[in-house]
Amino acid sequence: MLRPVVVGLDGSPESFTAANWAAREAQRRGLPLHLVHAWLWQAGDLPAADSEDTVRHWAQRILHDGEKELSGRYPGLPLTAEQVPTTAVTALLERAEGAEMLVLGSRGLSALAGFLLGSVGQRVLAQATCPVVMVRANERSAAERPGDEVVVALQNLTEAPGPLLDFAFAAASARGATLRAVHVCKLPASDYGYGLAAGPVGYLDGDLEGRVNRELEKALEPWRTKYPRVTVERTIDLAFVAGAVLRATAGAGLLVVGRRTHRSVPGTHIGPVTHAVLHHSTVPVAVVPHD
Repeated sequence: MLRPVVVGLDGSPESFTAANWAAREAQRRGLPLHLVHAWLWQAGDLPAADSEDTVRHWAQRILHDGEKELSGRYPGLPLTAEQVPTTAVTALLERAEGAEMLVLGSRGLSALAGFLLGSVGQRVLAQATCPVVMVRANERSAAERPGDEVVVALQNLTEAPGPLLDFAFAAASARGATLRAVHVCKLPASDYGYGLAAGPVGYLDGDLEGRVNRELEKALEPWRTKYPRVTVERTIDLAFVAGAVLRATAGAGLLVVGRRTHRSVPGTHIGPVTHAVLHHSTVPVAVVPHD
């Protein structure tokens, strides 16, 4: 059975933008799309003036409008919808268990900054067992341009996460897009001169640059074999990781980053790089859990 692309729909403009993005992605990959609306967003949070039947009615209306719009835009796309009488976090995390990916909408911080994550988004990002894609309600998210790259951030080349590269290569293959693998390497302490905290790859000496390139190519090789039609570009930088990754998204339609699942920090911790990228990215960001 095909695993669906699941999208959370709450009636907001950003959630409808996310639903459109999710529908395109499902269509590209030949997957079904599943809409989820949790009509009780917080336990005991029903307005005093509204009955449970009224809230349920509006929840059904949101799903109906979403189904109607997406069915018209994407004829032939297998589409289902579900209304769940529980909190949003519970509903989304449960559906993520059997999903190919989970797609959520977010308001943008500004025209030039990234995502504004509420408590629902933070908890789902930190706990979901499948990749979570955050989509902003802005022009870049709403319509990808032909030729937009998929950018994947690789921090540890000796243990490159399989799920991260699986998702990134599959996304590039589905789009017919170039995959850009970005790695930020750290110089030995003795190689730092006064005032040299970061810089482009030109600061690397030939031996170190060659070694890093070989390590990056070795990390990518199994997926190059699996996806022979995907063109791969490599970017090696000396900078803060988040800054280098964000610079690489100038021509991107999707950014793919990882989240470790075995962190000892409880709650909504998603890692400093992923947090920074989400705070500043203007393109959709896929957060992929991995060991």
